Amino acid sequence: MIKVYGIKNCDSVKKALKYFEKHNLDYELFDFKQKQIPCQTIASWLEKTDLKTLFNARSTTYRTLNLKEINPDDTQKQEWLCKENMLIKRPVVEFGEELLVGFNENNYNGVFL
Repeated sequence: MIKVYGIKNCDSVKKALKYFEKHNLDYELFDFKQKQIPCQTIASWLEKTDLKTLFNARSTTYRTLNLKEINPDDTQKQEWLCKENMLIKRPVVEFGEELLVGFNENNYNGVFL
């Protein structure tokens, strides 16, 4: 089963879900706004990708929290991801041992088709 983490109204998440529907791939959506992602899950993602990929420094939440001025180090960034899931780049897609962050149709084609 494909697990998609994000929020329903995010354009990148919408593109990913549309891709899965177009290719008749079953998925399950975990909405950040409805349920907090556990720190253990985020830590497991960071074993498969780097913090720069997972941490969304371009998000509205990043600006609202003034994180640019705070300039958190990597440990603090991971702590922020746990406290504020909206800082996670979307979507995060788990499929078997694969972890995809963001929507890229070519990457999706390589994994799912």
